[in-house]
Amino acid sequence: MSAAAPGTSKAAHGEAGPKKKKGPGALATAYLVIYNVVMTAGWLVIAVGLVRAYLARGSYHGLYYSIEKPLKFFQTGAVLEILHCAVGIVPSSVVLTGFQVMSRVFLTWAVTHSVREVQSEDSVLLFVTAWTITEIIRYSFYTFSLLNHLPYLIKWARYTFFIVLYPMGVTGELLTIYAALPYVQKTGLYSVTLPNKYNFSFDYYTFLILVMVSYIPLFPQLYFHMIRQRKKVLGHTEDYSKIE
Repeated sequence: MSAAAPGTSKAAHGEAGPKKKKGPGALATAYLVIYNVVMTAGWLVIAVGLVRAYLARGSYHGLYYSIEKPLKFFQTGAVLEILHCAVGIVPSSVVLTGFQVMSRVFLTWAVTHSVREVQSEDSVLLFVTAWTITEIIRYSFYTFSLLNHLPYLIKWARYTFFIVLYPMGVTGELLTIYAALPYVQKTGLYSVTLPNKYNFSFDYYTFLILVMVSYIPLFPQLYFHMIRQRKKVLGHTEDYSKIE
């Protein structure tokens, strides 16, 4: 499950919870601002790459190849968010942040990169588009929060766009993993068979099926948690006059 739920992952910026906590020091804050600005710019590059490739080709098929390298780089760069939690400059759970980040890294490298046959699938574009919009908003939100100047529009977008983007991303992820299954089964990718000197076996095909099954209990929990966070942050009745 790859979505970064609003209110659950604060690993990039040191966002405070309901109780006021001591924020990161000046040096850590400066680093986090730079990190989030770079990540925002990176995902903007991916967005621009998608649009340019679409305009050049006149089709959305195979757009993944136009943004493959920056996608791998900046998605992998999110691993630093786990480190932010581990060293204490961000008050967020290392386990939760690690789960959210590594699930995306897994899909990026262990599925889409490793099974090249799925790279032209429309489902890849589906989750890449959802990730791109989500991350541009998320890292912008973190940057402005660190600078203590958060525009309401970005705050509103952070706690609203997920309503569509989260199911969209999850759908793309599941369809991509499903599309990879026949190739994984045929090639035995990442599988370890017996006999071997370690007396250990691993079936990557079965593992991917279990990953897909895990979405059933996890998706509703995270999604409705995000709905609750939205009501908590924006209120039951939103003031649209603040959106300028």
